[in-house]
Amino acid sequence: MSTSAAGNDLTDKQRRILAYLREHATDETYFKSRLIASELGMTAKEVGANMTAIRTGEFDVTVEKWGYSSGTTWKVDV
Repeated sequence: MSTSAAGNDLTDKQRRILAYLREHATDETYFKSRLIASELGMTAKEVGANMTAIRTGEFDVTVEKWGYSSGTTWKVDV
């Protein structure tokens, strides 16, 4: 589990999204951007734009863009 230097480079929004994923994901979970956004007071576009840093960072969660029908879906593995 690595959250050291890469975790410090995240913006506040990115840290909030990562914390949300860690709290709500169990094994393999699917999230819609709009639902994450609703929970965190962001727009779906903000979630999608900030998810890249989480996808490419070295964290204890793995994020993969999964689908686009009726909004972007993210597959999250913990």
